[in-house]
Amino acid sequence: MSAAVSVIADDAAALAVAAELAADFRKDAAERDTLRRLPRAELERLSASGLLGVTVPREFGGADVRTETLAEIFRLLAAADASLAQIPQSHFVYINVLRRQGTREQQEFFFGEVLRGKRFGNAQSEAGTLHVQDIRTRLARRPDDTYVLDGVKHYSTGALFAHWIPVLARADDDTLHVAYVPRDAPGLTVVDDWDGMGQRTTASGTVRLESVSVPADRVVPHHLTFQGPQLHGAVAQLLHAAIDAGIASGALGEAVEFVRTKSRPWFESVEEGHATAAEDPLLIQRFGELAIRVRAADALLAAAARSVDAARADLTDDTAAEASIAVAAAKVTAAETAVDTADALFEVSGTRSALNSLNLHRHWRDARTHTLHDPARWKVQHIGRYVLAGTRPPRHGLL
Repeated sequence: MSAAVSVIADDAAALAVAAELAADFRKDAAERDTLRRLPRAELERLSASGLLGVTVPREFGGADVRTETLAEIFRLLAAADASLAQIPQSHFVYINVLRRQGTREQQEFFFGEVLRGKRFGNAQSEAGTLHVQDIRTRLARRPDDTYVLDGVKHYSTGALFAHWIPVLARADDDTLHVAYVPRDAPGLTVVDDWDGMGQRTTASGTVRLESVSVPADRVVPHHLTFQGPQLHGAVAQLLHAAIDAGIASGALGEAVEFVRTKSRPWFESVEEGHATAAEDPLLIQRFGELAIRVRAADALLAAAARSVDAARADLTDDTAAEASIAVAAAKVTAAETAVDTADALFEVSGTRSALNSLNLHRHWRDARTHTLHDPARWKVQHIGRYVLAGTRPPRHGLL
């Protein structure tokens, strides 16, 4: 980090900084996507702003903002640039891992790193395995009590830009651990081979781990996270929901601006006395419908975040279950709203909006790509079981 890093004191300051950065990031978002220009400068600004440290507990010098504030930060950033907002999602997830399972010494060290602007990436998912929870990267213990990592990770969002890369791996007893590895560790290679149609500048490529040495004090027992009531999955999924809600908001905003300033009115609307596209009663109706859906997604997002905050204050099996269900409802709604609103942008704006040079299709590409992280249909199943039978949702990182 070359620039001085701010330390944000409270929720209000965090939201103000997020709004200011989002306004700036929005200006060049379309160009970054078109050119696939990776947002290195923007991430340096994000680090320097202090936003990446807002969930550090107060006893370690952080603001420890409400979950509702964190969700709104992500929504604001995603409305401006969905790729940029996606990059730090894992950063906050792995801060939470340290909050729950890190030793005091690990917390002091890593929270200090975060407050100095250092970024966590992610090396979690693997391709070609039986399913997403089938983790095959190995964390073998040596006779001197250090560890060695071997494996290949995919969809490693944030790794290319990280100072530390948390690696999800199985120990000798097959339990899941997280090893926090420096980005420049010998044997660790980050390959910028992400070629998704959307989220183009997240650099969500491959991480290769070949006999990477890890000290014991950089390893956290992640499997213990899911013993007893926990909010790990709820927070992780809430941030994904916030990104989807932000995409929907950004797409609606672009549609409004386009219709107000560029769309021609349909000739039949002109014949009925409406001089501009924005006066067309059929478009007014459609924009009303879209605005209602976006507002509903935002409201469910905020309600879910408050449910997580309530559970943090009184964590039991019941409060954790309610938080997970609330987040699942928000995620399903936000995902559908993001895809549908980004698609409707073209419906309401007209033929010119499809010009490749305008790159308005980035909203749909981002929405369609980001909402593939995990199937909404399973979330609906868990909500239904909870409503009908009172069945608590399972404890894992995807709910």
